[in-house]
Order: sequence, then C-alpha cells, then structure tokens
Amino acid sequence: MAFTDLESLNDVIEFDGDPNEGAGAITPPVPETIEHTGIAQGMIEQLILKALYYKGEVVGRELASDLGLQFSVIEGLMDLLKRNNLLGVKSSLGMGAISSKFLLTENGRTLAKEYISSCSYSGRVPVPLYQYADMVRQQKQGEGWLTMKVLRDAYKHMVVTEALLNAIGPAVNSGKSFLIYGQPGNGKTFLAEALFNVDATHVYVPHAIECQGMIIQMFDPVYHHPVDEEEDQLSAFTTESTYDKRWFKTRRPFIVSGGELELKMLDLSFNPVPKYYDAPLQLKANNGIYLIDDFGRQKVTPAEVLNRWIVPMERRVDYLTFANGTKMTVPFECFLIFSTNLKPHQLGDEAFLRRIQYKMLMRSPDDNEFLDIFVRFAHSKGLMCSRDLAERFLEGHYRSTGKAKRRCHPRDVLSHAIDIIRFERRPMELTEEVLAKAFHSNFVSADEDE
Repeated sequence: MAFTDLESLNDVIEFDGDPNEGAGAITPPVPETIEHTGIAQGMIEQLILKALYYKGEVVGRELASDLGLQFSVIEGLMDLLKRNNLLGVKSSLGMGAISSKFLLTENGRTLAKEYISSCSYSGRVPVPLYQYADMVRQQKQGEGWLTMKVLRDAYKHMVVTEALLNAIGPAVNSGKSFLIYGQPGNGKTFLAEALFNVDATHVYVPHAIECQGMIIQMFDPVYHHPVDEEEDQLSAFTTESTYDKRWFKTRRPFIVSGGELELKMLDLSFNPVPKYYDAPLQLKANNGIYLIDDFGRQKVTPAEVLNRWIVPMERRVDYLTFANGTKMTVPFECFLIFSTNLKPHQLGDEAFLRRIQYKMLMRSPDDNEFLDIFVRFAHSKGLMCSRDLAERFLEGHYRSTGKAKRRCHPRDVLSHAIDIIRFERRPMELTEEVLAKAFHSNFVSADEDE
C-alpha cells in the first residue's frame, strides 16, 4: 500500500495484503514531498520554527535530519518562511540552502513561542495514523511463520520438554492471547521472556503519530531497541535515505506489566506541561509481545483487566480516548500473554476464561528435569557438580521430606552455595555440606524457636 493519498482508518484496519509477507520485507518509503508525509504543511512549519527556537542556529542538513525528512522536502517551506520574515540565513558554505545556517527572526521567535505554548513537541515529524496502521498490519507475522526448530533455538538455554514446546508453539504461531498458569517459581515469566528470542526480525516504530491534530509519542527507548545505529551515523554524511527516517528500525518490542498495572495505563496519557500524549503500553507493544505478569494481583480485578481486552482480542483494534473526549481507533497487533500464580477458577468463570484463546499449565519439574536444571546451572557458574551429587541432594532434601520441587530452586540454592563458598574461602566445588547449608539458608523452616 502506498502512503500517498489520505484514506480512512477503516480502510487500513481492513488491510488485505499478503498475510505471509515476511517481516522486514517492507520499509516505510522516503517521502519526496510534504504531501507524501501525510502531515499538514502547517504542522511541519510549526516543527521547523520550534526546532530553530530550541537550537538557535541550525544548518539546513541538520534541521532536516532532526525532522526525519530530506532537505528537498522542506526546502520550499523554508523559502516561504524566509519570505514571510520568520527566519533568515546567517551564512552558507556555498553548497545551496542545504549547507546554509538558519536562524529565527524576531517575528519567528514570537510565533515559535506561541506554538510551544500550545504544544512543545519538537523533533521528527509525526507519522499520520493511517500510515502507522498500514505499517503495523504489514509487519505482523504471517501464518505458519514459526517452526519447531526456531522455537527450540529460543529455548536452548532452558530445560524444556517436547510437550511444553508443543503447547507453546501453536499459541505463539497464532499470535492470539495466551494464559500461562501454575505454581510460583516454575519459570512462567522466564518462559514468556524467552519468546523475545523467537523472532529476530526487525520492525519499524515511528517516533510519534498524529491523529486529529494531536501528537502521540510512540518511540520509547526502554522498550524499542534500534538495530540501525551504524546506518544512522552514515546518514549524517549523506542526503540519501533507504527508508523514512521518521521511523526507527528496532527489534520487536517485549513489554511487561506486573502488579502495578492500572486501567488508566492502557489509555492515552496526556502530559499537561508539554501538551502532547504518550502512547499506552499495548500500543508501544504492537508487532511484539505484551506480557501481563502476576495476573490477578493488580489493584483492579481480573474481570476488569480482561474486560479491557475483549474488543482488542476479538477485533484486533483498540479504542483510545483523547483528553477532549474524542476517540481514535488503532491496530492491536501484539501477542498478549497473561501469567499467573492463581488457579484459573480464581480468575473467573468458564465464559470469562474462554476469552483467552490458549491456556497452558506450567507444571513443577519431575526428577529428571530438576536434575538437568541443577547440573546445567552449576556448570554455567563454573561449579564442579556430578549428577550423582545432584541426585543425593534431591533425595536428602526433597524425596525424603516430601518438599515440592520448583524450577527456580536449583538456581536459588546454587547461588547461595556460591556465596557460602566465597565467604568460607573454599575451592569452587560443591559438597553435600555446602549444599545443605545453602538449602537451609534459602527456605523458611516450619519450626520456630520459641
């Protein structure tokens, strides 16, 4: 789909491109005119004046780079602003306007301050909502993209069974909602986080999007990790771009919310000082993964949390509200994962749980899994540990006492063992004595000294 003509969002939401088109096969095309940006000339004018106000004197090439556009796109607008006595040229290197140093006139400074008082957003020109929605739809994974080999590679650092991979695979491949439940300490969060390694393809995330004249900050360096820094450095020495620089090329995002999640965090957040919006977490997670950890432990009830997701999960669109009460429709193309220590019936009834497409119980490890985890973790920390020693530890502290095994126990006990070895100045090797001390220092005793 070209980004040339304005179109309704509903047309984009019903995007009917090739569902099997590989991620990374498309790039946001470089705008050649102001019309191609999809943004009104007046907004770009405001951004030029605000950039000059904040920076003082700016060379044309640098100004265009700050806006994420080629200088040829804004050159005519710069001439218009000069004719209107809003900016002037201080000096030039003799290579045309692109090498000229621009600064605001007094009239330009006055107008820039008015614009800043209305909205202080400055930087890359926003991407219109319809262009953003189009790109999100094209970047979603096609059917059948995930293979068992790719899944095994993602979990090669973990001890996982074929049954577990067979349960995870269809859920991830579908991109639909997924509930992982089970006892604490069995690696539910770790399992979900490892999915970040499943897909190494890049996606494009805009610095900001525009809708109804409002600006929404999208790019967040906490969640969006650029993969094209070398190309960005090279672009400083050339006027050519391989893609629209209003977008960042990043890894697919992985975002986690825990018990701190509130419903207001899932809507547009208006900052009254700069007077523009910050995108909610699920919007930032588009084309990636959004994990709601400790589901059921939030301040709001599980029903309230899940009700918030009913429409997005079913229709693949979300409705966000501006401060003035108007709404915007955005694509919902993140893989939504719920992880909980609670039993499913504690979250809601059957009809409630049916809203979540896939469910998986993360069971406690059997003896062989526990031993594999124990020995593998010990070796990863440089500790000598035979399977026989691990077997004796399992027998003495779990089988004989009936203590339940958890996947995190080997890591926790062995971490304590390392602390003990270092404190007691012992050689870096495990003994039954060290493991016994580590075990008892890690778990609360049922007996209290009165």
